[in-house]
Amino acid sequence: MDTAALAHSFAKDLLAHRTKLAGKAEDAVRAEYALHQVAGTLDAQHDAYHKESATVLEHWHGHGADGFRHTSAKLTKELRITGAAGAAAEKVVAHVASTVDSGHTAVQRLVDEYTAQAKQVLDAGVAAGTQAALMRAVGHAADLAPQYTRQSASTLRHVDAELKAAAKKLHELRKDLTHDGVLDKPVHPAKATHPSKASGRGKDVVHAARTQLGVRENPPGSNRNPYGPTAAWCSSFATAMWRKAGVQIPVLPFSGDVFHWGERNGHAYGKHALHEARPGDVLIFGTGPQNTSTSTHIGIVEKVEGNQVTMIEGNSGDAVRRNTHTLSASTFYGGVHP
Repeated sequence: MDTAALAHSFAKDLLAHRTKLAGKAEDAVRAEYALHQVAGTLDAQHDAYHKESATVLEHWHGHGADGFRHTSAKLTKELRITGAAGAAAEKVVAHVASTVDSGHTAVQRLVDEYTAQAKQVLDAGVAAGTQAALMRAVGHAADLAPQYTRQSASTLRHVDAELKAAAKKLHELRKDLTHDGVLDKPVHPAKATHPSKASGRGKDVVHAARTQLGVRENPPGSNRNPYGPTAAWCSSFATAMWRKAGVQIPVLPFSGDVFHWGERNGHAYGKHALHEARPGDVLIFGTGPQNTSTSTHIGIVEKVEGNQVTMIEGNSGDAVRRNTHTLSASTFYGGVHP
C-alpha cells in the first residue's frame, strides 16, 4: 500500500494551496525581474539623454536653441519620473515576491509535516495486520488533514491580502504616471499598429485565451491538462481556443500539424511574412513543421507592437502564460490565421 499517496488523498485542499502559492511565487519573481529591467533601462536613457542634450546645447546658440532646451528639460524630467515610478513598482513587487515565497515555503512545510505524520499512522495500521487497526489508522489520518489545511488556508488568505495591497499601490503609481508625458501620449489613428487589425474571430480567440491565463497542468510536471491528451500541450491549448471562437479545426497536440492545417486551408504564412501576424493568429516556434525537433512550440498572438509580439501560450512553465518575444524569423518559422 502506498501510504503517502493515501495520505495525500485526504489533503487535496492543502496540496492545492501549495500549488496555487507556487504559481503566484513564480509570477511575482518574473514581474520583479521585468520591472528591474525597465527601471534600469529608463535610468540609463535618462542619463544618456541628459548628457547628450547638454553636449548639443553647449555648441548651439542659434535660432531654436531655447525651444530645444525647453523640450529637452521636459523629456529629461519625464524620464526621471517614469524611471522612479518603475523603481518604486519594483520594490512593491519585490516585497510581494518575498511574501509569496515565504507563504509557499510555510505551506510546503505543512505538507511535509502532515505527510510524515499521516504516513506514520497509516504504516502502523498496516503493520498491525488487522482490518480494524487499518481502518482506525485511515480515520486518524483523515482527521489530521483539516488541522493542516486550516493553517494553509490562513497563509493563503494572508498572501492574497498582500497581493491586493500591492495591486492598490501599483494602481496609485499608475495614476501618478497618467500625466507624466510618457505613458499618456495618444496614438494617432494613422499610426495604430496591428492590434487594430484584429478580425472579429481574432478578438474572440484572444478573449478565450485570456480567460485561461493562470491555468496550470495538474499535478505540476505531469502534462495533464484540460485541453487535450496528457502530452506537451501548447498546441492543444491553441487549437482548443480556436475551437471556442468557432474555428473548424480539431484539437491538434502537435504544432506542426497546425501549420499543415493552415497550408491546406490557405491560412498559413512563412517566416518572411511574419508582418502579417495579427491578434488571434498562432505563431509557431522553430525551423519548420516536420517534427518536434523543428516545430517546438506555439502561442496565440495577443498583440503586435513594432517588432514585439505578445502571446498567450499554453504549457509555458507548466501553465497558460503571457509572454513577449521579438517578431523574428530566428524565433518563428511561420504563423496561421484562424
